This record gives sequence, C-alpha cells and structure tokens, in this order.
Amino acid sequence: MISIVTLFNSLFLNIQEQNQGIDQLINDFFSNSTGWFVNLMFASIPITETVGIPWVLIVLIIGALYFSIYFKLINITGFKTAINVVRGKYDAIDKPDNKEDILDTLKVEGEGEVSHFQALTAALSATVGLGNIAGVAIALSIGGAGATFWMILVGMLGMATKFVECTLGVKYREIAADGTVFGGPMYYLKKGIGELGFSKLGKGLSILFAIMCVGGSFGGGNMFQVNQAFKLFEYVTGGEQSFIYGKGWLFGLIMATLVGIVIIGGIKKIAKVTDKVVPLMVVVYILAVVTILVINYESIPNAFSAIWNGAFNPQGIAGGFIGVLIQGFQRAAFSNEAGVGSSSIAHSAVKTKYAASEGLVALLEPFIDTVVVCTMTALVLIITGQLTVGASISNEQGAILTAKALESGISWFPYVLAIAVILFAFSSMISWSYYGYQAWSYLFGRERRTGNVYKIIFCIFTIIGAAATLGAVINFSDALVFAMMVPNMIGLVLLAPKVKEELKRYTNKIKA
Repeated sequence: MISIVTLFNSLFLNIQEQNQGIDQLINDFFSNSTGWFVNLMFASIPITETVGIPWVLIVLIIGALYFSIYFKLINITGFKTAINVVRGKYDAIDKPDNKEDILDTLKVEGEGEVSHFQALTAALSATVGLGNIAGVAIALSIGGAGATFWMILVGMLGMATKFVECTLGVKYREIAADGTVFGGPMYYLKKGIGELGFSKLGKGLSILFAIMCVGGSFGGGNMFQVNQAFKLFEYVTGGEQSFIYGKGWLFGLIMATLVGIVIIGGIKKIAKVTDKVVPLMVVVYILAVVTILVINYESIPNAFSAIWNGAFNPQGIAGGFIGVLIQGFQRAAFSNEAGVGSSSIAHSAVKTKYAASEGLVALLEPFIDTVVVCTMTALVLIITGQLTVGASISNEQGAILTAKALESGISWFPYVLAIAVILFAFSSMISWSYYGYQAWSYLFGRERRTGNVYKIIFCIFTIIGAAATLGAVINFSDALVFAMMVPNMIGLVLLAPKVKEELKRYTNKIKA
C-alpha cells in the first residue's frame, strides 16, 4: 500500500513540477476557444460609468419578480403549507383512493423514489455550498454590509421561481419500468412546450439545456467544489507545512472514491446520504456561526444597522447604491440557483401525485440557502471586522476570510469550517453528479453502461479538479451553468399557467 501511495505521489509531484505549464496550456486553450462564450454569459449592461449588471442577473430577477406577482406572493403565502408538506401533514392526500386511482397514478405520474424531505435535502446539498461561505465574503468585500439586504430580498423572490420549476419537474417527469424517475427541465421543456404546439422549439431547448447541464456538472458542480475544499483544508492544516500540501491528487482521489460509492446507487442512495449529511453540515456550520454571534451579541444591533444603512446609503462603495444592490442580487441569484433549473431534477424524484406539493417544498430551498445561511455568514463577517470594503478577492480568499472570522471567536473553529466545507463540497458533488447523469441519459440513452461512462468521467474530473489550478476551465463551466437559465426561463414563463392549474388542484384537495 505504501509503495502504491509513494508511486502516485512521485507521479503527481512530477506532474506538479510541470503543473504551471500544463495549467497554462489548458487555460490558454479554454480562454482562446471558449472565451467568447464566457464573455457572452457574463456580459454586463452598463448602469453607471463604473458599474454594470450582468444580463443573466436581470433575467433571473425579472423572472422571479414576475412569478412572485403571478402566483400572488406564493413565496410568503405558501410558506406555512410548505413546512406542513415536509412535516408529512398532508401525506394522506398522496395515498390512492381506489384501484383506478392506483393504476392512473402509476401510469401517469408514477410513485417516485424519495420523500419530500429527501428531495429537499438532495436539492439543498447542491445549492448550499461554497457560495454561502466564500461567495458572501466576496460580495461584502466589494459591496459592503448593505449587499446583505439585497441578498435577502432576492432570496425571497427566488422562492417563487423554485416553486414554478420544481412543480413542472414533477408534472412532466417520466417513470421507467423499474421505477426509476427521469425528470427536470429536459422533460418539461420538450413535453410542456410541445403541448402548446411548439414541439421543435421545446425539443431544441431541452437538448440545449441537457448539454449545458452535463458540462456544468463536471466543472462548477465538481472541479470547483473539490478544488476549493482542498484549498481550505490545506490552509487550516498548516498551509505549506500541511501534511496534505502539494497532494491535491490524494484529496481528490479520496473524494472521488466516496462520491463514486454514493452515485453508483442512483437518487435513492444519494437521498439517503443527503438527508443525513445536509442537516448535519448546516447544523455544524450554523452552530459555529451562532457561537460567534453569541460571543459578540452586543454587536448584532450595530451589524443590522450597518446592513440597513449600507443598503440605501452606500456612497463611495463599489459604485454607490447600484453597486451594492448588484453585489447582493448577484450573490443570492448565483447561490440558490433559482431559475437555472437544476434543482427540479432532484425534486422530480419525489413520491407524490400532486406536482404542486413538491413545488411548495422547493420554495423553502432559497430561504434556507440565502435568507438563513448567507445572512448568518454575513453577520459574522461584519461583527468580527474581517471585511476590507473595496477589496477584490478570489473564492479561495473568501473562504479563508470566513475562516479567520470564526477563528477570531474560538481558535479551533476554522477546523469546524473545514469539515463543513468538505461536507458542503461532497454533498454538492453527489447532487450535481445526479443532475449531470440525468442530462447525459437524456442525450445518450438510459442504459446502465451509458450511465456508468458518465459516472467514471465525473470521478476522474474530481481528481483533476483537486490537483490542478484551472481558472479558465472553471469560468467556462460556470458560464455553462448560467447558460442553463436561458432555455429554462423560456419554459417557465410559457408553462406558468400549467403550474397555476397544479397549484389549484393541490390546494383544493387540501381544503377537501
């Protein structure tokens, strides 16, 4: 065993000696061949001479606002019902009333594979991640404390978008003969838009989404996650003196093995892991954050005052009011992925006869991800004074900044953060592997052999992601993730009336 490890270590050390050259070659390739695509997806519309707003952000915000109004503030009025659905209060509604109902359910909607709670945790495991830790630090470093207010607002609006896409995910899902569920934007774009008489448009959008989803799963849902987890783990264990320093391949190999064990079992195995890991990682992180807040409880009112004042009176900070607003909007939209469509793939596997029931469960996702976790991170950063407003920092520096904020309260808390980040990364990776697998199956078929090819490629990218520094590759994959928004938002707007029908059907059943 030792000789094998030594062999791998010497092999990767040899590679690392040339790593800068290899990384540079790959970065140059992606920069030159896909730079136009990245620039297109992250292009900004000028607001002032110094500040611009990404066009994808405008689409996401306008869409979220539209759905909030169209569904009469479902993000607020449906909150209590959503909690009750997760608690199992309405489980009896999903039980077939008679033999005919059983046959109809199996034929049209299927029984599903996971519970409401498991579907929620599987989706949350993909969205609650490094964006909540590093991303918040970046937003506040650029936009100041006031960015937190706009982050919360967009998180609330995003709840309506999640409701729409996840309702559609269940409504148009397909059930294989063995009970395996296939769902997500690929299916509601093709079938839903097809029902409206635009079959070619629906099929084209579904294929476009699937291609983007596969690419995004390898990059933003995999390489980025494991890379940032390794960097923080390396930092808290001693930096250049760490036992893991320079052994990103080993960290990646361990993560790839664990991920491979889980994803071979499909969504049921993934859900069994996420329904334990997600509550654990959120509780671990929130307990650490709450401890710092309790220690500094006298500073909490001042922190909220800074958030409020900074949101409406941020002169001189990153372009003033518009700059702060954009930072808050951008971090919230990019963190909870509302409008991207990815979460609907996980939610579509739920056991239910009523599509709107899972749509309501899904609206809790942006609330937990953005309103709760992101806000608590922001409070810790503000209270501990770790922010240097106006600074431009990387994701890696953002995670380290949050670690220092926790360290200011209790010296060993960065180790707790490192564990949380590894859990965040691991859970995000297994959920994104499922998203990518579903898209891959849609493109290349549902045979077991085809699916195994995807899973093997995914695990290989895990090792590469931990061992390399591939900035342009990550930028490209991030662009793919946000490109998923384009076909998805078209489908959501066109199919919103179908969602309203499903909501009415479910609420009437509850009242009955």
